[in-house]
Amino acid sequence: MQISWIPPEPRRGLLGEWDKFVGPGQTPAELWLILVPSLLAGLAVPLYALNAGLGWTTAQLVIAGLMALDLMGGVVTNATATAKRWYHRSGQGWRQHMGFIAVHALHIALVAWLFRSGDWLYFITHYAYLLAASLVITRVRLYLQRPVALLLLVGVLLVNFYALPPTPGLEWFAPVFFLKLLVSHLVKEAPYELP
Repeated sequence: MQISWIPPEPRRGLLGEWDKFVGPGQTPAELWLILVPSLLAGLAVPLYALNAGLGWTTAQLVIAGLMALDLMGGVVTNATATAKRWYHRSGQGWRQHMGFIAVHALHIALVAWLFRSGDWLYFITHYAYLLAASLVITRVRLYLQRPVALLLLVGVLLVNFYALPPTPGLEWFAPVFFLKLLVSHLVKEAPYELP
């Protein structure tokens, strides 16, 4: 198999915006791997909350569903060869990766505010860990990125389960959130071409 770091040009119009989000040249298999689990997660989380009697408001149900859709989609999308080629192409460096990471503060803030009654210690702890772990991953040598990212993922799982207990109904949040960002997005892996 050959490795190709040069992405095709994004298409024009709305499809081009999609290409800039997931990477141009996405295969049908990649598209299905992204869409089906994302949609299922976006439906499953609110249904679980309703069935478990968590007492979430309509806004909480919608936000939790959207976060599940985004995070599940992000884990898969950022792990595809197409996204690796796009997000690690020439001109995409440390600043772009850290910018992508930084905007995800919104996810943690929403959990802290809406689902943990304004638990800002949760926000500060998780966001500081995210930034520190991202700095480490982006600064280690390429051959160490994946094992370091996985080690840091284990670290946040320990924090999540033992220092700051998970949020009822969102127990999945920290594991999936950090998997998306630390492992799927930041790790630069070879984008193989189709055989």
